[in-house]
Amino acid sequence: MEMSTRVPAALLAGLLAGAGLLMAQQGPKKEGAETVARPRKKGAPEEAEAEKIPSKYGRKKETPPQGAPSFRTEVTAVGLDVAVLDNRGQFIPNIPRGNFRVLEDSVPQQVSGFEVGEAPMTVCMVIEFSNLFQQYWGETWYQTLTASYGFLETLKPEDYVAVVAYDIRPEILSDFSTDKRAAQEAMQRLRIAAYSESNLYDAITETAGRMTDIEGRKAIVLIASGIDTFSKITFDKTRRLLQDAGVPIYAIGLMQALREWYDARGMMGPIQRLDFLQADNQLRTFTKETGGMAFFPRFYGEFPGIFRSIAQALRSRYQITYQPSNLTRDGKYRKIKVELVNPATNEPLKITDQKGKPVKYTIMAKAGYTAPREVE
Repeated sequence: MEMSTRVPAALLAGLLAGAGLLMAQQGPKKEGAETVARPRKKGAPEEAEAEKIPSKYGRKKETPPQGAPSFRTEVTAVGLDVAVLDNRGQFIPNIPRGNFRVLEDSVPQQVSGFEVGEAPMTVCMVIEFSNLFQQYWGETWYQTLTASYGFLETLKPEDYVAVVAYDIRPEILSDFSTDKRAAQEAMQRLRIAAYSESNLYDAITETAGRMTDIEGRKAIVLIASGIDTFSKITFDKTRRLLQDAGVPIYAIGLMQALREWYDARGMMGPIQRLDFLQADNQLRTFTKETGGMAFFPRFYGEFPGIFRSIAQALRSRYQITYQPSNLTRDGKYRKIKVELVNPATNEPLKITDQKGKPVKYTIMAKAGYTAPREVE
């Protein structure tokens, strides 16, 4: 099992400073343990953060007073962030507007807006940090921190990032900011996991719901095993909530090589093997239906390529806007499909490289949205 690599400088320095030389001589002390689920003290002052996004992240929705007037909005336009990637995960540029076709419930739609370019990313890192798998200084603990710190180091100065860690419940370690140092300092709390629960569904739906009103290019980077142990909501409800939120999810599945190592030595039973297969399928489902991507690295050397693929998919996008032809307010889910076609023949578009060889490509876009419902 080839799982060795050099520790990122920020990771090593942070661990040495924050964990007291990794507590190698004294061992972890109970009174010094940090917990993901530790609530903030009431009235405690919050640290000033640099250039926070004016969003509703972390705020609870207020209940309007009884008898107050209510307002409704019509869906007059649907916006799509579309990425066209080759088989190496590279963004394919310079595709004309006329080659894109948008279908809503298999009905062609009229494209009203089309833009191409790069933009800063708004990313929330959602990190599984549970005593179920991330035991102190274990292999998965090390892999989790390597992936988390490694992705943080690839962000540009203009990118916004927030950090959420979860076990029995999600906790916002740092809110959206362009200050990467603040995010790194917040992640120092990821030392010793507390609870042996990993409530994935609750964590990603709560995070996606808070990001719904954030403008621009946004995404969740999920670093997790994919296991859910005790969430309040079901898998099906999680799918619906993520589809409605419209926030792409890019997942990095943990423990791939470790699982193979245990399985090859007969140390994994059929139930546990099935649980992990289901976990991988859940990550694939969440990412596909939200317009993101799923990665399952077996070696640490795959991380840099994964980070590049995520950055290219998020920064380089075709932004398409269309007016839905179906304006019925029935609250039903509308499926969206984006295709590349040759307008002259109405056949799938063929893309070739500089040598004239055909290029296989993948179109990344959200799978649909939920129409508004008529309120009596």
